[in-house]
Amino acid sequence: MATHASMPARHHVSLSWAVPVALGAFFGFYAGFLRRTGVAVNWWDVLFGVVAGLVFAGVAYGLGRIQKALPRELRAAAYGALCGMSIGFLHSLTGCSILQAAGMGLFFAAAMVVASYYVFYMREG
Repeated sequence: MATHASMPARHHVSLSWAVPVALGAFFGFYAGFLRRTGVAVNWWDVLFGVVAGLVFAGVAYGLGRIQKALPRELRAAAYGALCGMSIGFLHSLTGCSILQAAGMGLFFAAAMVVASYYVFYMREG
């Protein structure tokens, strides 16, 4: 019997845009929170958070779209760079020195490269 013809089509929500949007929203909220100068939140903090979240979500979406075309080493380096730059940028909003923010970004970038390379190697290998 052809029961599959009468079954309704399932529409799967693609995570290719949902994950970057969720991460961008969190990133933007946190960036806007860290940028606060006073007790109350003003519109410039909100605008800063929205722009930071949109940029992060755009870069994460773009990386997700091209990741299959990259070899696993370059893919791990790309995710490490995204993580390191994001953490370094957020850490610079706390008022620390640029060297401290860069060091924090490099530390997290190296950790992400190692972790993502391991994941990619185990899935493809």
